[in-house]
Amino acid sequence: MPPKKNVVEQKAMLGRPSNNLKIGVVGLPNVGKSTFFNALTNASAAAENYPFCTIDPEESRVAVPDARFDWLCKHYKPAKEIPAFLTVIDIAGLVKGAASGAGLGNAFLSHIRAVDAIFHVVRAFDEADVIHVEGDLDPLRDMEIIREELRLKDEEFLSRQVSELAAAAKRLGHGGNAADKAKKEEYAIMEKVYEHVKAGKDVRHGTWSNKEVDVINTYHLITAKPVVYLANVSERDYLRKKNKWLPKIKAWIDEKSNGDVMIPYSGAFEYGLSLKTPEEKAEALKEANATSVLPKIIVAGYNALQLVYYFTGGPDEVRAWTLRKNTKAPQAAGVIHSDFERGFIMCEVMKYEDLHELGSDNAVKANGKYMQKGKEYIVEDGDICYFKFNVTAPAKKK
Repeated sequence: MPPKKNVVEQKAMLGRPSNNLKIGVVGLPNVGKSTFFNALTNASAAAENYPFCTIDPEESRVAVPDARFDWLCKHYKPAKEIPAFLTVIDIAGLVKGAASGAGLGNAFLSHIRAVDAIFHVVRAFDEADVIHVEGDLDPLRDMEIIREELRLKDEEFLSRQVSELAAAAKRLGHGGNAADKAKKEEYAIMEKVYEHVKAGKDVRHGTWSNKEVDVINTYHLITAKPVVYLANVSERDYLRKKNKWLPKIKAWIDEKSNGDVMIPYSGAFEYGLSLKTPEEKAEALKEANATSVLPKIIVAGYNALQLVYYFTGGPDEVRAWTLRKNTKAPQAAGVIHSDFERGFIMCEVMKYEDLHELGSDNAVKANGKYMQKGKEYIVEDGDICYFKFNVTAPAKKK
C-alpha cells in the first residue's frame, strides 16, 4: 500500500467565519475618532473616485484601494466597476470605568462586541482647544485605559459564563452522551480562557488549538478581536515625520500587544484633504511633499479582519468578491450565488500577475497558465476566477 499523505491541519482563525465583517473605531473621547471617520468616508467618496455608501451616520462602507482592481478595469473596460469594501463603524468614546458602567460604558462596549476588529485611535497631539478627558496628554496611559476596560469586560463576561458552564458540568456528572462530553469540554476550554484573561492577557495573544478556537469563536470576546493602532499626530508633526510619542507608543505595543500594527496619521491633515476636489488634493499633497495614509489604513483594517478577495472580470463587470482567508473554491463560488456552491463543478483560475504580464486571457491560456481547480482548492487573494456549476435539483429546505 502507498504511504498515507501527511495532511497538515489548517490553523483555525479567531473571529466569525464570515465575509461580511466590520471594524469599529475605538478610543477615549476627544482623540479624533469622528474626524478620522469623516475623513475616511469623505475621501473614499470623492477623492478616490470609488463608489461610496453611507448606511447611517455611524456606519459607512469605504472602498479598498487596489492597483490590481484599477488595472483590471482599464483592461476589460467594463460597464460596472465594484471594488471590495471595508465596513467601518464609529463608536462613541470609552472612559475609565466603562467596564463597570461609567459613561454609558456598557452600551459602548456592546457596540465593540458587535464588530469584528478594532481601529484603536490614540491621541498623540497636544492642543489646548481640545480638552483631554484625563487632564493631560499621555498616549501610553490612554492605551492602557482602553485595553484594560476591554479586558475587564471580557473578564466579567467570562466569569458568568464559566459559572454557568461549571454548574451544567456538575449536573451532568461522569460519563454521558456526546453532547454531554462536548459541554464538559467547553467548560474546560472556557475556564482556561478565563484564567488567561484574569492574568491580564488578551485572548488574541493566547496560543489555542483549533478545537479551542472553535469554542472561543462562539463567545465573540472583545479581546479576541484584532487591533490596528492609529496614532493621531498634529498636522505639523505628520508633515515633518517627527513626534516624540511615536517610539514610545510602538514600544508599548511591542511589549503589551506584540504583533499589532501601528500607523501614524494626522486626522486634521486627512480631514482637510477629504474636503478638496481630486485636483486640489493632488496639488496640496505635492505642495506639502506628503502622501495620504488613508489607503494604507483601509488595507490594514481589511487585512486585520483576515479578509482577501478574488476578481471576476469581463466587459459587463469587474468585481472584487470578499472572502475570509483559507476559503475553498465551492464556498468562494457561493459568495456570488448559493447555486454556484450547490452545483459546483470546477473553478477556472488565472493569477493576476500572469494576466498583467501576458496581456490577455487567450495569452494566459496559450502559455499554460489557465488552471482548472476542484473542491479542495483554496482561493488566493487576487485570483481571477470563473466558476462552472450545474444545478438540476431544487435547494433543500432547512
